[in-house]
Amino acid sequence: MSSEVNAAAEVGHHAATEALTPTAYIAEHLQNLNNIGGPQASIIDFSVIHFDTMFWTTLMGLITVLLLVIAARRASPGVPGRFQCLVEMLVEMVETQSKGIVHGDRSYIAPLALFVFCWIILLNTLDLVPVDWIVGVNHFIEGYGVHVPHHKIVPTTDLNATLGMSFSVLLLVFFYSFKVKGFGGFMHELVSAPFGAKWYLAPFNLILNIIEYVAKGVSLGMRLFGNMYAGELIFLLIALLGSMWTFNLDLYMLGFVGNVLAGSAWAIFHILVILLQAFIFMMLTLVYIGQAHSHH
Repeated sequence: MSSEVNAAAEVGHHAATEALTPTAYIAEHLQNLNNIGGPQASIIDFSVIHFDTMFWTTLMGLITVLLLVIAARRASPGVPGRFQCLVEMLVEMVETQSKGIVHGDRSYIAPLALFVFCWIILLNTLDLVPVDWIVGVNHFIEGYGVHVPHHKIVPTTDLNATLGMSFSVLLLVFFYSFKVKGFGGFMHELVSAPFGAKWYLAPFNLILNIIEYVAKGVSLGMRLFGNMYAGELIFLLIALLGSMWTFNLDLYMLGFVGNVLAGSAWAIFHILVILLQAFIFMMLTLVYIGQAHSHH
């Protein structure tokens, strides 16, 4: 984490052209590389494309598939290696959880849960990359005529990514609901549960079920986003400790020591957050799909 002291170099780079405040420093690191070249004006704007989020989610997804394919091809009945042991532990854990939650055909659901778990771990692990390395690389490639004004490396700190993942899970819930219950059975459940199959209760049942489905999609994405975004903010605040003197505070050694010690401690703790958030997302995915298999 000592590399985060490079915040001072970046701050010094900007200081020559404009006064950079701690707030501006954080805003600079939280800006996505998009097709409009600046901050998004409104909360919902489907015309804005975050290129960095798309790149890293795709890359981590391909790496996840590659690692799982390699593990499957290297699997042997003999004495397993460390990589095979790790993958077998993950497979057994996911299979155990899916067996207890989803009562039905799990031939696609268990592999999906395994992929989601490993994929989100890789996405979250990008948060351990020192925050100023990305800016430093941008400054370096500018010398070769390549200009990348912004780049946010952690996709799970982008609400577009986490909500996209959560609503994809919601689409799977609808798919399995139609597959298991049929169109008629699913529509009947919407108007008959949870208050009962009375005609005068149908509007209340329908409204409550719509709210429930929307809440599932929003809460699943917001939970992952909120935890990872907060962790990224703490990394930025710790990085600022290493550049305190640039903001007219003569505390170089205090800032350096605080950056190294606090950054290392938070990085170690953040590993637990990375794994926990991936596990929670996977478990809720299984729970929601499992509910689609149940009949009310």
